[in-house]
Amino acid sequence: MKKIVPFVSGCDEETTNLWLEHLQGQMSEYEIVLFEKLSEEQKLSSTVAIVANPNPKDIAQLKNLKWIQSFWAGVEKLLQDLPNSSFKIVRMTDPQLANTMAESVLAWTLYLHKNMPLYLKQQKQKQWKQHIETLPEERNILVLGLGNLGEKSAKKLKENGFSVSGWARSKKEIKGVETFYGNDGLTQALKSADIVVCLLPLTDETKNLLDKSKLDLLHNKASIINFARGAIIDYEYLSKKLDNKELCHAVLDVFDIEPLPSSSSLWENENITVLPHISAPTNMKTASRIASKNILEYFEKGIIPPFIDTKKGY
Repeated sequence: MKKIVPFVSGCDEETTNLWLEHLQGQMSEYEIVLFEKLSEEQKLSSTVAIVANPNPKDIAQLKNLKWIQSFWAGVEKLLQDLPNSSFKIVRMTDPQLANTMAESVLAWTLYLHKNMPLYLKQQKQKQWKQHIETLPEERNILVLGLGNLGEKSAKKLKENGFSVSGWARSKKEIKGVETFYGNDGLTQALKSADIVVCLLPLTDETKNLLDKSKLDLLHNKASIINFARGAIIDYEYLSKKLDNKELCHAVLDVFDIEPLPSSSSLWENENITVLPHISAPTNMKTASRIASKNILEYFEKGIIPPFIDTKKGY
């Protein structure tokens, strides 16, 4: 009889079924069962579960869990929804995710570097006007967060000729990238940045990190890309800076409430590009393969993959 592995999903039915298809294809030796279809006995006997936007009340019914495998790289919502949990939380660490994020960082950096928002405005005004271009090496791109995603993105930018700097909470070294750390380092890095790319995890330390005092350090032609979490940047003050021409443009892919409500003023700001959280979607095929490997090692060798430090939040 096959071992049961619960899948706790808060995704829509179509997405959930696609996940099930990929998981079962990778894990034929186990039976992947949706939480709703588990018997009470199966709920109590489960020591590991796979989750995607799970309802915390469902997780609470799996009383003997040792760990859960999340399909997302960001786990702050899980930490918020499941405080003081006795089980370990394993985030999705997928090389493909880092590659996808690096591609998005490069694409939207080029969007800003090539003055695309400006030309879009001119098109709406039927204005024919060319602008002098800055060379990539003359454009300083600051990457905030130098974990797996940030390091990969910084290297991708460097490969494409940009001048790249990076900031992390603790000291990091990346070949060809000037790095800063700590509060003093952040102040120094922001003052010389032309485009700021935010890839930080959301923790108590990074919440509202780019507040009024930090945003005021940026020069008036600087732009921001946020592919991390909305709560890291003071969007209200950011909007004011953009309206007053004290900043150039912002590409925002993440928000406190998603989907972004139609009533949000961010939609109407011509100096903001709103994206529907698409910078680095989890690849179902590769993520299912990684989840399968992790669970196989757990059942065969008792190994739980590297898990989140709940105090650090990552």
